[in-house]
Amino acid sequence: MEEQDNSKKKLKEMRFWKFSAIFLLVVFVLSQFIVISISVKSPFGKKEKPSSAQLAPTSSLESFAGSIAETVLPSKGIRLPIEWKDLGIRMVADGVIDEQKLRNLFNDSLTEAEERILTGNMTSPIILTDQNSHFLLDMLWAFGLANKNPILDNGEMSDNKYGGPGNFASTGGWTLAKGTGPDYYSKFSYINLTPEQQALVAEVASNIFRPCCGNSTHFPDCNHGMAMLGLLELMASNGVTEKEMYKVALQVNAYWFPQTYIDLATYFKEQGTDWQDVDPKTVLSAQYSTAQGYQQTKQQIRSIPQPQEGSGGCSV
Repeated sequence: MEEQDNSKKKLKEMRFWKFSAIFLLVVFVLSQFIVISISVKSPFGKKEKPSSAQLAPTSSLESFAGSIAETVLPSKGIRLPIEWKDLGIRMVADGVIDEQKLRNLFNDSLTEAEERILTGNMTSPIILTDQNSHFLLDMLWAFGLANKNPILDNGEMSDNKYGGPGNFASTGGWTLAKGTGPDYYSKFSYINLTPEQQALVAEVASNIFRPCCGNSTHFPDCNHGMAMLGLLELMASNGVTEKEMYKVALQVNAYWFPQTYIDLATYFKEQGTDWQDVDPKTVLSAQYSTAQGYQQTKQQIRSIPQPQEGSGGCSV
């Protein structure tokens, strides 16, 4: 009798462990398919709001960067307040520009407007855009190099301590001529400025710097400086005011160095000033527009705009 009771007891224990094992197995299987969500409530009875970083950080930053870029570099371009007329034809005829070399540089794919600038009589307004910024940089470079001007004849470029004007990127680096760049340095009087206009060019040129180096336009030792000098001369001959010169120069610099000026626009925005409200002369100063000044300012920027390519190289 006692033996029978022990057998029943063992049978019950086996059934218990069997059902327990089955139950645990079921729980394990179900746990692989069911996600249990636990919501933590605020101690004050309200749900915590997600931070701005949790909402849409990437899209917000892209929107911010896109807005800044469009302000600094309008997709429609900017109008240059100059009269170009037949300067391209004259520079080609004088050998300042070797037409075939320039065409080869742009793979023989000039636009209709670029064709008129190079070989026609360009009487309509010149619109600088992201697409033609390199072409116009080279055309203004050629003009700034070849047009006779006291800044080239008597300024820093001709100082003997630098070894003569032929030793710079803006002269020796101009390889799109028939011959060499220095052969055409300050050689042709394409436009003649009045004493007042020349004084204005000299003043403004001394206050416009470029992010590729630490020199002003008055010392145009690279392509951007020489092109800017040419642009200032053309603007002065067209009666452009000093204030407008700085405004246009900043817009042009931005197309030549897009990332630099998008960064600077971001910096000023963070300081509470919109790009359209900044003083162009201030932005073009050594404090912001030299290579050193820009890098120091860039370190203070909290937002990181998307990189933009431009015609920032100092060679053809």
